[in-house]
Amino acid sequence: MFKKILPFFILVLSSPGFAQTANLPGVSVNFGQGTNLVDTLEVLLLFTILTLAPAIIILCTSFTRIVVVLSFMRQALGTQNMPPNQLLIGFAMFLSVFVMMPTGQSIYKNSLQPYTQKQIDGVQALKGLELDLRAFMEKHVRKNDIGLFYDVTNTAAPDNIKEVPTHYLIPAFIISELKTAFQIGFLLYVPFIVLDMVVASVLMAMGMMMLPPMLVSMPFKLLLFVLVDGWQLVTGAILRSFNT
Repeated sequence: MFKKILPFFILVLSSPGFAQTANLPGVSVNFGQGTNLVDTLEVLLLFTILTLAPAIIILCTSFTRIVVVLSFMRQALGTQNMPPNQLLIGFAMFLSVFVMMPTGQSIYKNSLQPYTQKQIDGVQALKGLELDLRAFMEKHVRKNDIGLFYDVTNTAAPDNIKEVPTHYLIPAFIISELKTAFQIGFLLYVPFIVLDMVVASVLMAMGMMMLPPMLVSMPFKLLLFVLVDGWQLVTGAILRSFNT
């Protein structure tokens, strides 16, 4: 039955009268009319950069060091999810804006503003953006971390850091930031570990071996952290680490 009705429906739907009365939507595709290929490639490049923007913000700025140190601070206190992740990441983002403000002003002055005023094209604006970010990364990257990638590729390292390619500089900068963040995190852990050991020794001396030392030491950690104004000290240590 269905096979007999199907040709009838196909004939009706394909008839000109049905198309005029039903007002079916149509799609037309034009190639090479009114669109410049170069402009299309620029738009595609722009969307690619916007897609990679979160990775650029996280890995090529001070955000990595700051968020890792703040995470270490929370773990050292033993407060688990306090402060919450959203607050911690937001705080790290605003600290990153403070640290990267000179670089951001240079990018706006040398790249973004001339590009919006059509004084330079998109390629020159991206080149200026790369140079400003490289200037920040070159200041905080370690030579040993750059040398690692040259040792892996069995190539000679240049004498001037300006000659290091960007695809070498970015991973070396990330390693340097992680190393610095872990060093700061270790120093933050030391006083709290000492406090945990003291509390554990006191509990063992009192015969309370079944009582978790972390449960008893947490109020003392919070009290110590508040008395020394810990957030100010940690924030100051993070910000001063970028001035060395």
